[in-house]
Amino acid sequence: MNKETEYIEVKRKSWNKRTEAHYNSKFYDVEAFLQGNSSLHEIELGLLGDVRNKRILHLQCHFGQDSLSLSRMGAIVTGVDLSDKAIDRARELTLRAGLEATFICSDIYELEKHLDGEFDIVFTSYGTIGWLPDLDRWGKLISRYLKPGGQLVCAEFHPVVWMFDDQFSRIAYSYFNTGPILESEEGTYADRTAPISQEYVMWNHSMSEVITNLIQSGLELQSFHEFDYSPHNCFLETTEVAPKQFQVMKHEGRIPMVYALSARKKASR
Repeated sequence: MNKETEYIEVKRKSWNKRTEAHYNSKFYDVEAFLQGNSSLHEIELGLLGDVRNKRILHLQCHFGQDSLSLSRMGAIVTGVDLSDKAIDRARELTLRAGLEATFICSDIYELEKHLDGEFDIVFTSYGTIGWLPDLDRWGKLISRYLKPGGQLVCAEFHPVVWMFDDQFSRIAYSYFNTGPILESEEGTYADRTAPISQEYVMWNHSMSEVITNLIQSGLELQSFHEFDYSPHNCFLETTEVAPKQFQVMKHEGRIPMVYALSARKKASR
């Protein structure tokens, strides 16, 4: 087994372990979602705009809440995730919510083996690209699935956040991608008390790495914003400074926590 295959299996196992705890957690609050709550936030909604009848490819969709929130808004959604347990839950949630969406279990680098066609929007959000070793392949994948003039919407945790240790007390990792970061954890961000113990592997991607790979893949940057808060309370040592705006204590307002960008695929001439 080569290193890439090994890392894929580590990621698959780690997300399979997380899925059940996440599905049943207050963090994701499936019951509130089933009653009509959206899992999307102002940051990404402002970039998405009116998605009615738009074909959207949602990369690394976990168990599908954001995908189904987009479906509720009138989009035609295809969600993709590496975790088979997450995709099983996504399909179950689709039925429970009485919505329509297509879900595919695949490593996104292997997606062309499972999916044809082009989309109006490719969407990805919060805690996704850190699981990917190669953003050159990521950028090319996005370009492959966008129709000419189609839009990428990406809302993601800022790479500065991943430089710190879990307690935000010291710089523990490089801002730049210097290779895989192998870690272990007890519990999960959605339920710190969940009976989960596991290893995982991630990569930190600088903003220049993200933007350059998109540009080199034929996309034109339309907007780029940085935010000093996270809409998700998924980090330790945080305080809620406004509804659904969480900042790191002792660093309030001083570090970027999230960025959001939109980019368009150049139209054919």
